[in-house]
Amino acid sequence: QVQLVESGGGLVQAGGSLRLSCAASGSIFSILTMGWYRQAPGKQRELVAAITSGDSTNYADPVKGRFTISRDNAKNTVYLQMNSLKPEDTAVYYCNTFKPTHVFWGQGTQVTVSS
Repeated sequence: QVQLVESGGGLVQAGGSLRLSCAASGSIFSILTMGWYRQAPGKQRELVAAITSGDSTNYADPVKGRFTISRDNAKNTVYLQMNSLKPEDTAVYYCNTFKPTHVFWGQGTQVTVSS
């Protein structure tokens, strides 16, 4: 089992920044691919960014150049630095990882960007 706990969400004005954190339990964090997803009201959950065990990253087109995903294996934590936030970034953000037979999700953290 892997438990994921997100933090760092909140209310911010357009153009502002937030940093989300996701702390993971367990001793195998360093070999896991970690992802951040988001779900806005009435929309499907979508991938925002992901980082592999080798620190390769990929981003959804709407956040490229504004968001940065990173990880600290010593702290079992993955981060999402969000800059130049837009109202359309408003969503619940979820941390995610997976093993061959199971997908793990955090409880989510709300990010609200006011115009």
